Amino acid sequence: MQDFAQWSLDTIREEGSSFSWLEEQRFDWATTTSQALEQILNGKTIILITDRNRKWLETYILCLINGERQERPLIPIISIDSMYKHYNGVSGSEMINVVEDMISLSHKQDYFFWYIGKGDDKRADIAKRKDNSYFWIFDEDYLNAFNLRSYDKSLDIKLLQLYRLFDASLNSAMFGEVDVNS
Repeated sequence: MQDFAQWSLDTIREEGSSFSWLEEQRFDWATTTSQALEQILNGKTIILITDRNRKWLETYILCLINGERQERPLIPIISIDSMYKHYNGVSGSEMINVVEDMISLSHKQDYFFWYIGKGDDKRADIAKRKDNSYFWIFDEDYLNAFNLRSYDKSLDIKLLQLYRLFDASLNSAMFGEVDVNS
């Protein structure tokens, strides 16, 4: 079984020059993604949260991760908005506590947040409260996160490339080709 960091580097290099930007950030990628993959392999539900500008990516991920053509077991994933339609109106720690309690009652402790978006967006607040959250975060150097810049002209392309690599990583982890245990 191959080490996830080495597998990531090999996979990035196989993709060619369009993925070269990711080679520089492969250690951040490998560290954060292996933790997320380990949680998925342990049966935790992903609660996906994006900022408003990345709603398109949320839809894309939700459509593809368990797509018809996937040849792997289904992944438990749900959008925060499908759990609580009024999530955009949540503000203040008291209301975040109420939403978090509802999630804990529904999923026990068998869930983690996957946040994609700007670090200062209030939609990130609930994910930032949990140590096991997975982040693709913009304009903030957040610990244990994959950091990007929202003003990058190639951001959307990079996000699609990240998802492509995440999907390949998920397949490799589920089929025992890589070791993601930290």
